[in-house]
Amino acid sequence: MSITTPEEVGVSSARLNRIPPVMQGYIDQNIIAGFTTMLARHGKVFHFECFGKMDLEANKPMQPDTIFRIYSMTKPIVSVALMMLYEEGLFHLHDPVSSFIPEFKNLKVMVPGSTHNHIGLTNMEREVTIRDLLTHTSGLSYGNDEDSPVDALYREAELADSLLRLRQPLPEMAQKLSGLPLAHQPGSQWRYSMATDVIGYLVELISGMSLDTFLEEKILKSLRMDDTAFYVPPEKIDRLAAMYGRTEESHLGLVDGPATSPWTNPQYHPSGGAGLVSTNSDYMRFTQMLLNKGELDGTRLLGCKTIALMTANHLPPELIPLQMGVSTLHGYGFGLGFRVMTDVAQSAMLGSAGEYGWSGAAYTYFWIDPKEELIGIFMSQFFPSRDLTTPIRDTFRVLAYQALID
Repeated sequence: MSITTPEEVGVSSARLNRIPPVMQGYIDQNIIAGFTTMLARHGKVFHFECFGKMDLEANKPMQPDTIFRIYSMTKPIVSVALMMLYEEGLFHLHDPVSSFIPEFKNLKVMVPGSTHNHIGLTNMEREVTIRDLLTHTSGLSYGNDEDSPVDALYREAELADSLLRLRQPLPEMAQKLSGLPLAHQPGSQWRYSMATDVIGYLVELISGMSLDTFLEEKILKSLRMDDTAFYVPPEKIDRLAAMYGRTEESHLGLVDGPATSPWTNPQYHPSGGAGLVSTNSDYMRFTQMLLNKGELDGTRLLGCKTIALMTANHLPPELIPLQMGVSTLHGYGFGLGFRVMTDVAQSAMLGSAGEYGWSGAAYTYFWIDPKEELIGIFMSQFFPSRDLTTPIRDTFRVLAYQALID
């Protein structure tokens, strides 16, 4: 992807120069070890900066080709994989998941008012559909809600911890989920969940290929995303960033080092919801394909109408705003794999109606603004991201938009 001067794509260099000192300030305050910022407009990268260290113990500066654990930024890629199969006429969005995973036929639903000591169950009013999975309205959960009796069952089943999930093959994961109650009736609430892990399993069942093979052959190789995979091979381990978190003493503590990381162990299993590693340049190619309505450098993965369907808001007004733990995402609905800005004023963010994107648990983030033809990517390795209360990503976004002059 070509790199250009800011002015060539309607961006002020002087205003863009506000980014480095502000971003470096977070490093100087020891809030975060390191990160990268990347911006593209009209198909051309006009900003790419590295800040801080990719490995504090080794004193290694952040590099342009650093490999990051992208966690939930895996979800849009896996959602695209499923929609590629949709375009082959192999299923419809309103098809029940049980058409492919029979165990989902007779799921039970937790009755409102249930407690940890007594979970009341009832039948589904309708089956979970494939569209429910893509929009996170299925009733599945993630196991992170301490107040939810259903989430407690996820923790008991070793489904709440991302590293424990990596140890489980997708069929085993789906089997466990089918034995747990839904947190709500399908379609009645928006609840962030393991739905995309189930989507990963659907990709395997419908395509007849393993998830990692399908992604590699149908998406990653086609887009020349050479450093994106479920596994970091030995020759690339020195490019894998260390991952840090906040200690009880409010210092940065090592969470996952490159040499011992599960992502360097080929015995771990692909995860549809959080398993990939990637780089800025790789993920920029994926997002540019989306902004180009399904095509990049002469290779088309999806039709333009499919991209339009995926990036439209599929949630009715009563399911908005989105609630994630203690955080509320105002001004956004949800499409098929992405959050979608529906109301700029309610979001209280610079942007445009129709902007879409997502983030990852290790404090990674991307957004795509079709109106401005703008893509922003932020990569770091701080886990879990909810422990980082300083809004670095939001500040980067403000500094990106304020530099637009045309």
